[in-house]
Amino acid sequence: MDTALQDGVVRARGPRYRHDALFFSSPGELAAATVPFVRDGLAAGDAVVVAASPATADLVRTAVDGDERVRMLERGEAYARRTPAAVTAFRRLTDELTAAGAAGVRVVGETDFGRTEREWLEWQRYEAVLNRVLAPWPLWGLCVFDTTRLPEPVLESVARTHPAVVVGRSRTANPHFVDPAEYLRGLPVPPEPLQGSAPRLAVDDVADPIALRHAVAAELASVRGPREVVEDFLLAVDETTSNAIRHGAPPVGLRLWTSADRLVCTVTDAGPGPDDPFAGYGPAHGTDLSRGGMGVWLARQLCDHVDISPGPDGVTVRLTTALR
Repeated sequence: MDTALQDGVVRARGPRYRHDALFFSSPGELAAATVPFVRDGLAAGDAVVVAASPATADLVRTAVDGDERVRMLERGEAYARRTPAAVTAFRRLTDELTAAGAAGVRVVGETDFGRTEREWLEWQRYEAVLNRVLAPWPLWGLCVFDTTRLPEPVLESVARTHPAVVVGRSRTANPHFVDPAEYLRGLPVPPEPLQGSAPRLAVDDVADPIALRHAVAAELASVRGPREVVEDFLLAVDETTSNAIRHGAPPVGLRLWTSADRLVCTVTDAGPGPDDPFAGYGPAHGTDLSRGGMGVWLARQLCDHVDISPGPDGVTVRLTTALR
């Protein structure tokens, strides 16, 4: 890995994201790696941030004697409910701290993978995505994983999504790391039980996008759930349908399902769909939003899950949101 040792301080060389994994099973193992990482960062002029569970944050805070230069973030503030928001949060945080004079930014991060396999999958995807979407930022992430608490599928995914592994002060290349694009393309698309029932709305060939939006809105009007969640879902459906019409191939179809606890919608078209597995984790054209390319990006921010499934007859985009 591209690191340099100067005056006894290890630091990243150049404005490239570093994405390291630390597996720990005891407070001692956690401290042996995080404390040197934090102290070396401070000595090198980096801003240091801890975005972790209360137990991990307390351990680091105590080990560095409450040094006020170490910024403590609530885990939910950094790892937002939806993964694209977490990407944006770390980009903004890095921009803010480097603009204030930091040479770089080091983060001790501890992802909350959630409680269900569906939530695990979303954050597994996130760990792979970071390698590409944060690459230009001067950010060094030390991601910590409690092997006594996390399920085995999550730990296996961590081993495949982090280019380097840390033990104490030792940082080595990870032999299990998989190219992020290859990893993302290999992830499964979980089945959705609601799709086994009759849809609430079915349109096989969208001819009038405005009329379709009104039809979807009418179906969602009777859904019991937070109105902001329902409105976000409606906007995501509208953006996804518009994307299919603009960039896909006819016919464009839509299926909508609702239940007491979630909303599901599929949008299909006969085109090949996006070939970029990182699609939707930032606007397609960066900060120039006037150029478009925001459909999948918005959908990922507005829905809990966005699954894109290409096939021989076209592509299907499935949107899912829990009513909570």
